[in-house]
Amino acid sequence: MSARERTGGPVVRPARPVQPARPVRQAGAEQPVGADSGRVSLFLAVALIGVLAIIGLAYDGAGQLRTMQRADNLAAEAARAGGQAIDLGQLLLDGTTLLDQAAARTAVGNYLASVDDVQRWDVEFAVAGDNSTLTVDLELDYDTVFLDLFGFADNITVPGTATATLLTTTNR
Repeated sequence: MSARERTGGPVVRPARPVQPARPVRQAGAEQPVGADSGRVSLFLAVALIGVLAIIGLAYDGAGQLRTMQRADNLAAEAARAGGQAIDLGQLLLDGTTLLDQAAARTAVGNYLASVDDVQRWDVEFAVAGDNSTLTVDLELDYDTVFLDLFGFADNITVPGTATATLLTTTNR
């Protein structure tokens, strides 16, 4: 049995309450200030600073990684250039392949002088078994873009290291 059949007449539903019309705001009229006024703006300002800091970390972190890879590549190329400097007099005398340290240091210096941003470098010589080794250590500076805005260092020093081993073979 439906509601209409029980009462014998039409079902009347209550009407929705009518919303009062908003007043039209006129130019120059002041708007009342509520208790929540300005909270969204403050949240957005704080959130924007956090987002910018994260973007800065990502951008400058990736830049530092690229600089680290470049430093290692430059050190490897400099070590290869220094490893080419063998003592030709000793080689012609008895066939022994030795590294001419002065010529190797000069070759490393000449190669790194052609690169603009290498400021500090060092060359170390050692002997590993029967083979001479040449190790190049250098430093590059990465200039931060965003992180210096947040009080971090303006430059980050990035190291690079590579070792060249002079392999000697005898073909007799």
